[in-house]
Formats: sequence, structure tokens, C-alpha cells
Amino acid sequence: MSSQTDFIPLQICVLTVSDSRTLATDSSGDYLVESLTGAGHTVAERALLPDDRYAMRALVSKWIADANVDGILVTGGTGFTGRDSTPEALLPLLDKEMPGFGELFRAVSVEEIGTSSLQSRAFAGLANATFVFALPGSTSACRTAWEKIVRHQLDARTKPCNLATIRPRLKEV
Repeated sequence: MSSQTDFIPLQICVLTVSDSRTLATDSSGDYLVESLTGAGHTVAERALLPDDRYAMRALVSKWIADANVDGILVTGGTGFTGRDSTPEALLPLLDKEMPGFGELFRAVSVEEIGTSSLQSRAFAGLANATFVFALPGSTSACRTAWEKIVRHQLDARTKPCNLATIRPRLKEV
């Protein structure tokens, strides 16, 4: 077993939810892939889907069911427009919500975008021992989430605790 000071590479899937982007124009997904791999993690799979709650739910369910997937980063669909449906699609899949993530994300976002941060419905949780993070679609918001929160929690060297080191205990009864 690794000590808490050893890096633990994780297998992470990246999903972009957008009606207007393609993989060629997906700067937010590109940023997350580059950040994950730059930190030493592996991108298990990457996809781009339109704002369709059933397509999102189907793909994320497949990833959650894969024992080799440690986490999922979703970007897009967390706002208030009519097509934004990531929370409605994915919250029902979670075994446990992580309310502190959304709260912390909005708190750190205030420094960058002021009270507009209240429009974010970013969230995170756990499903079948897989971490799920749902981030806004802008590259700036993905950078904020990664640099100020997610990167540290997916790094086993973060003290006093982090998500990477508790992963083996997530299915305890």
C-alpha cells in the first residue's frame, strides 16, 4: 500500500456537454485533459455529448460501472438556461453528494466573477466508488475548479486528507 506521500495516478474520464462545440473546438475539455495528464493521471476516455440528459446519464452510468474508472469530470450544462440539464441528468446517479465542492467552487469563483457565481450549479459526488465532478462549461471555470480544488483532492500528497487516498475504502460496508 502507498504511503500518503506517494502520488497515486488515477483513471479519469472527461465529458463535455455542449450543443455548440465539437472535439476540435472544445477548449474546456482540452484544458481538463491537459491538466489531468500533466498532473500524472490517465484519461480513460473522453467524449462530447449534446445537452441531452438521457445520453449523459447513459454514458456516465457506463463509466461509473467500469471498475477501472476512478473519476469523471463533466464540463458544461450546469447553468440556468433551458438546455442546461447536467444536474438533472447526473444527480440521480450519485450514491453520495459532496455539497462542499459546489459551495467551495462558488466561493472561490466570487473572486473572479463576483455575484455571477450564484448562477453555477456545479456539484460533485460519489457513484459506485467513482468520483463525479460537474463543472461549468467555460474554460476559465474549469481552470478555477482544477487549480483551486480538484487537482489537490485527486493528489494523494495533499494533506491532511484527499479523495485519492480514501478510494480503496469507498465500498466499505
